[in-house]
Amino acid sequence: MKTCERRLGRVFVIRLEDGDLIPESIERFAEDNRVSVGYVILVGGIGGGEVVVGPRHSEERPPEPMLLPIDGAHEVAGVGILAPGEEERPVLHIHAALGRAGKTTTGCLRPGVQTWLVGEAVLFEILGTKAVRVRDTETGFAFWSPTLPRTLELTARIRRHSHPNKPEDARSRGFVQLGSARQAG
Repeated sequence: MKTCERRLGRVFVIRLEDGDLIPESIERFAEDNRVSVGYVILVGGIGGGEVVVGPRHSEERPPEPMLLPIDGAHEVAGVGILAPGEEERPVLHIHAALGRAGKTTTGCLRPGVQTWLVGEAVLFEILGTKAVRVRDTETGFAFWSPTLPRTLELTARIRRHSHPNKPEDARSRGFVQLGSARQAG
């Protein structure tokens, strides 16, 4: 596990209209407003597109996604993480629960999902990080990786070079990696 502590910046309330595409509309809004990293809460309706509902075979690498079409209007409640992709543009990874006629489907919204009538989103900007999506060669997924702002990365490097025999403290890098043995402090 990798973690970092940062602070909230601006908060945007976004109304998506009939036919607006998710995640594209939110990504474009973030880029236009210079939001690099954040998280999104979404409620409303969607009426078309596809959702990934898991891998076809859990043990297969890279996994083959199972895609289900979204047929007809559905209620939606979703959350997502916004972070720069390989081209340094905001990419929204959003999972949602979709409901219709007493049945629920949950999964990852694929590009091109259409808003039905209205979508209401809140975008919370996260400041003090240069989180990026890094493509994993085994899975093909672009995982979110929290990192430090450039100035703090340089400071940490200078400290390491000033004290070459001193082991690097993970906290000086702004994140702590947790595994089977938790670090104290």
